Parts: sequence; C-alpha cells; structure tokens
Amino acid sequence: MSTEQRRPLKVGAVVITMGNRPAELRALLDSVAGQDGDRVEVVVVGNGSPVPDVPDGVRTIELPENLGIPGGRNVGIEAFGPCGADVDILMFLDDDGRLPRTDTAELCRAAFAADPRLGIVSFRIADPDTGETQRRHVPRLRAADPMRSSRVTTFLGGANAVRTRVFAEAGTLPGEFFYAHEETDLAWRALDAGWLIDYRADMVLHHPTTAPSRHAVYHRMVARNRVWLARRNLPVPLIPVYLGVWLLLTLARRPSGPALRAWLGGFKEGWTTPCGPRRPMKWRTVWRLTRLGRPPVI
Repeated sequence: MSTEQRRPLKVGAVVITMGNRPAELRALLDSVAGQDGDRVEVVVVGNGSPVPDVPDGVRTIELPENLGIPGGRNVGIEAFGPCGADVDILMFLDDDGRLPRTDTAELCRAAFAADPRLGIVSFRIADPDTGETQRRHVPRLRAADPMRSSRVTTFLGGANAVRTRVFAEAGTLPGEFFYAHEETDLAWRALDAGWLIDYRADMVLHHPTTAPSRHAVYHRMVARNRVWLARRNLPVPLIPVYLGVWLLLTLARRPSGPALRAWLGGFKEGWTTPCGPRRPMKWRTVWRLTRLGRPPVI
C-alpha cells in the first residue's frame, strides 16, 4: 500500500475572485472551514482586484492584472507548491458558490483514495433555493438525470476536485484561453495520460441559477478556444471533423447577426493566432472518449 493510500489525503482549495461578491465569498469560505476531517487550506486569488476581507488562516494573492479564469487558477495551484505538490487534492470553487454539506472534502478523500487512477471529480451544481441542476451543468451528453453519477470526459471549472499529480503529469490549465473550454483542454490531456474523470451527484456546490453571458466577447472566445482546443489536442484527421460539426451546430442554433459575426471572428482568430503547445492525443484516447459516449468529434 502506498504512502498516499495509508494517510489521509491533504485537501486544499483555490478560489478566484474579482472582489465584487464579498458576502458570497465569505459564505463559501465559511462552508469550506466547516468541512469534516482535517482542515482544508484555502488560497483566494484576487484576479486583477483586491481581495475582500477573509477569515483568519485563509491565504490571499492579489494579481496586478486579470489573468483570466485559467490563469488565475494556475496562480492558486502554484501557491501550493510546484503543480500543487504540497497537497494531494485541490478543490476549485466559484466565489459565489457554497458547499451545503460538511462531508464534501471527506467524500473527495475517500473517492481519490479508493481509485488511484481517478484524477478529477466534477461536482453537481444545484440552485440553493430550488435544488435544480441545469442541464448544461451535467458534463455529459445524456444529461437528463443530474442525480446519476457516472464516468465522464470533462468537468465543471468552478465545482471540482483534482488530484495534484494530474498537473504534474498533464500540465496545468491553459492560461492562453482566458475563458472558455479550459476544463476540456485539461480533461483531454488528463485522459490521455491515463487518468479517469467522474461526475459525482453527491458532491454538491450550491450556486445561483444563471444564464451564460451572451455578449460579443463571450462568442468570440468560445469560438477561438474551440479551434485552439482542437489544434492543441486532436490528431490531424479529426481537427476538421470536430470543428466542422461545431460550425454546423452553431449555425443550426440561429445566432443573432452580431453574435454570429463575433463567433466567426473568433473562429478565424483560432486559426491565425498561436494556441500554445500541441500535444495530440493518442488514438487509444480517442477510443476511450468514444466508449465513454463523447467521441472528440461532437
């Protein structure tokens, strides 16, 4: 039995904030402090903004500029040592979320201890008033039953836990993305390195129901990063198939004129700008994704 399996796994948490939700941030930090078992060490990263008052014992880092979601989270990872090595598991939590149960950290410890190849766990996001989980918050194609846990191929960025060895083997989040698809990029690299990803309905983050932003920057980044995702990770024959499917799906959704122009501009930008290092996944990883119900052409 390994040392990691004999001792309780150390859990840390990374929260990024723009400093504009102090009450929600405090509620989240209180819910983390109330977790059963060993203390969860927390780092709050002010992403280009001051960090509001936080409880004693919570570490803070204030960045002079907004590095985007993946960039800010990467700073939080490195606050726990290279690739987060000072802890075994890192939870990533939205600053306006809250852990309603006190056993979430213990459930994480148990899940990762029981399966040495489990690399990432995606939590269930539920509205605090209605208990409803939006379909888009279930990281699989068959999302009708959010109460069903399953093995998946991606995860939710602001409600998850990652074994820090994943970062050492597969790398951290792609800072170039700034916003959108950074979780899928890491998920594909983790799967290619042999790790597994689970969606767990019993690990819950309360978060108010919101609609994703639909401004021009949103559409541009979603399209640009989709192209970058393919260019960085897919075998060459699958790149045009994957992006062709997404182009057709986007057109089928009949976006408004301004949204479509922003999307097409981002799509073009994805082809003409640097996307970071290319590490195409193995064909056996393509097959694994397909067997899990999400071939990398959809």
